[in-house]
Amino acid sequence: MSRVGRKPITIPNGVEVKLNGTEVSVKGPKGTLTRTLHPDINVKVEDNQVIVERPSDHRKHRALHGTIRSLLANMIEGVTNGYTKTLELNGVGYRAQKKGNKVVLNVGYSHPVEVEPLQGVELEVPSQTQVVVKGIDKELVGAQAANIRSVREPEPYKGKGIKYADERIRRKEGKTGK
Repeated sequence: MSRVGRKPITIPNGVEVKLNGTEVSVKGPKGTLTRTLHPDINVKVEDNQVIVERPSDHRKHRALHGTIRSLLANMIEGVTNGYTKTLELNGVGYRAQKKGNKVVLNVGYSHPVEVEPLQGVELEVPSQTQVVVKGIDKELVGAQAANIRSVREPEPYKGKGIKYADERIRRKEGKTGK
């Protein structure tokens, strides 16, 4: 049986989980998230815990078991604490600034690049070389951070570009290195 799928999810104080057929709604101090789950997987709320069960050991059910459990755990974590991703801009003259709810990136192109936040995601610019993506939905936060990073991905020779704060760039030697 799936090790991940078998673990019950503890519901913290102040969080409410509602089941309506295949739709799960999680409400907490930071907001509300809803998701439609696969109809084959059974989800129960008992004794302040969410339990995910699968009907059989079929390959598809085994795959869905741990995935749905992880999605529910991420929803509960998101409405209690939220998610953040920090991006760093490395390069001479590379900078970010906030204009309204948009972020304007100057990353070596002939024009500045404007990035609009997705719905449910907040963008902050604590310094000219940092962009912080915040939100309660882990998927949206990750997608927004990946979209910003794709404007100018880090290159392996000088390390210039937009990278995650915890990302390590594998550097290459140039033409002169032997």
